Amino acid sequence: MLPLREEVPDLADLNVRAFTTTRAAGDFAWQSAEPAITVFNRWESLCLGLAELGVRRLATAQQVHGARVLDHGGSWEGWLRTPDADGHFARAPGTAMAVTIADCVPIFIVHPGGTAALLHSGWRGTAARIVEQGIGAFENAGLRAADLRVHLGPAICGRCYEVSPEVIQALTGRPASRHATVDLRAIIAGHARERGVRSISQSARCTRCDNDRFYSHRAGDSGRQLAILAAR
Repeated sequence: MLPLREEVPDLADLNVRAFTTTRAAGDFAWQSAEPAITVFNRWESLCLGLAELGVRRLATAQQVHGARVLDHGGSWEGWLRTPDADGHFARAPGTAMAVTIADCVPIFIVHPGGTAALLHSGWRGTAARIVEQGIGAFENAGLRAADLRVHLGPAICGRCYEVSPEVIQALTGRPASRHATVDLRAIIAGHARERGVRSISQSARCTRCDNDRFYSHRAGDSGRQLAILAAR
């Protein structure tokens, strides 16, 4: 039997809860083929589970494959859904952030003091360097990039992700004449290192290779799993 979630062990010693759901936890896509009440109940159960951990806020957004990162304070409670954003930055404890994924890269960023960010990065977000926007949010809060830990969660791997010449050029800056595979997580890791991050880890899971465990858009799935980062 599949587990309901895959924890991020590289962040386990920090005061956060970080994990990605699996197929066994069900589909969290708002455009799911399942009845809306079924999907909504999954989200409600997630909120209740987070509340039991002392997490009073859940930040989500309508993802648009961009590079906008929302800055969340601690003056609100409940479940927030904001339009047109692909990242969340939480200064205050008691805040959870969620992004939906099914091949795109969930980027977990945590400072040892508990400040955290969660980003959704497909090829467009990667080309727009959303990870640098996320790291910049920490720097704007007076925290050093060198002190951050970045984890790249389950996503399509470099062997499975074949893209067009136009996408290759957008990601690498180099002209290409034919389709080829690219490794989004490797590119994102490079961007983070360029910005000064020293501690970068990566899940061994590929959503396409491990399609029995995760939803994959490239495998034909319409479902979405969640990446969750809760700053406690």
